[in-house]
Amino acid sequence: MSSVNTVSIQESEDFNSRSKNYITIPVKTDYIKPGESYQSIIEESGELLEDGDYLVISETPIATSQNRLVDESSFKPSLISILLADVWSKYIWGYILGPLFRIKRRTIKNLRKLPREARSHKKLILQYYGLKHALKPASEAGVDLSNVPGSFVCLLPEDPQDVVQDIQQKIKSNYHKDVSVMIIDTDATYQLGGMIFTSIPLAMPGIKKNLGVFAYLLGRWGKIKGPTPLAVSNNKNVDEIIRIAKKAEDYHQKQDHNLETVYDMKNTFHKDITEVTIEMLQSIEHMPAVIVREIV
Repeated sequence: MSSVNTVSIQESEDFNSRSKNYITIPVKTDYIKPGESYQSIIEESGELLEDGDYLVISETPIATSQNRLVDESSFKPSLISILLADVWSKYIWGYILGPLFRIKRRTIKNLRKLPREARSHKKLILQYYGLKHALKPASEAGVDLSNVPGSFVCLLPEDPQDVVQDIQQKIKSNYHKDVSVMIIDTDATYQLGGMIFTSIPLAMPGIKKNLGVFAYLLGRWGKIKGPTPLAVSNNKNVDEIIRIAKKAEDYHQKQDHNLETVYDMKNTFHKDITEVTIEMLQSIEHMPAVIVREIV
């Protein structure tokens, strides 16, 4: 049995959001391997959940369970993908646009040292999602390079709305808990004026999606609201859902083994990212979901 079942509410973290108090409770599982069911998320969260809770699930374990992994090494770089990696992202964004738009220093540093493999990555993005996503300097189309083995990357999950409905129904049937389930992506949701939008191809209703690099640029004049909810099992207010998603993301980022980027993977395993194996990923603690609970 996972150690998650020994986690008490007192060990969780308290948050305050617009006069609402929340606690967060981690849901820990083994590494969910490609093609393996996400049932372990349900089993490990079931006894911890209470009516009214939010079960906030990261997109990568769901997409991995759907076997949405693609081997980038099989993509032969084209001229345009080479230009996008070696000139557009590494130099124009790394040295000109990045500092001009005041993007994160960590992102700028990573862009300036983009490896040759970025050429194949851009080729994959072009093939699956098109130029407007490939023009984004990093984190294109929500494709995840972390928490996956070797030269594989993980695409966004298929039919996330069906997934959250399935998980909600199974929790209701097996544990008799009435909860809201959401799947989130760490790529940002922005707000500019009255428009709420994201660059990635998937988002819950109320968020304008699939804007690619245009969302990234518009976001420089707006504000980051939080991560992007891909799907929510119950019809909820967008602002509230993003606040809940942000609580879960904040908790994740404070954990010792948070593999948010390929550089985190490299530092954790002391290996080149192409040498990371499923066995290595299984050797560390994984937190595919966080329970967020409102308290009074």
